[in-house]
Amino acid sequence: MADLTHLSDEELLRLTPRQAAAFDQFYLRHERLVLGYLRKRTASSDVAIDLAAETFVAALASVKRYRASEGPAVAWLLGIARHKLLRSIQRGEVEARARRKLGAPRLELLDERLERVDQLGSRTAEELLAQLRPREAEAVRARVIEELSYPELAERMRCSALVARKHVSRGLLTLRTIVEHDDV
Repeated sequence: MADLTHLSDEELLRLTPRQAAAFDQFYLRHERLVLGYLRKRTASSDVAIDLAAETFVAALASVKRYRASEGPAVAWLLGIARHKLLRSIQRGEVEARARRKLGAPRLELLDERLERVDQLGSRTAEELLAQLRPREAEAVRARVIEELSYPELAERMRCSALVARKHVSRGLLTLRTIVEHDDV
């Protein structure tokens, strides 16, 4: 594999459609910048990590539309990160309104809970999902792993968005109980 470290960001992005290693180099060069940008603007590291991943996926998906004449690649990348952050905030506000209407509490993954998940060792997500009822496992898998929206999930499950949300909520609560029980 050729050494790409000497190439500019613009050259890396231009090469990406033909050479995947070019985007790998672009990612390695800017991962910390994007994570730092998002971490300063979010309430938690795990949200920043998720948004950074979404940012780089979106950048890779739209790399053919990048034009060096429109500005530096890093500005383009941070623009994508900003867009992902704003969309996340909008989704959060919509979900918060829905939770208030339903009287449902907000569930948060705290750092200590994330550490417990890390300590589960060899237990995979599929092994944990296998402990759920089939509909709840399907809902959690689609919402959390596949990242479907609630309307998309409802369509897949042939139910209302409210029922889909209940399946996800029940599944996550059950998983939380399993993880907390394993920690005892």
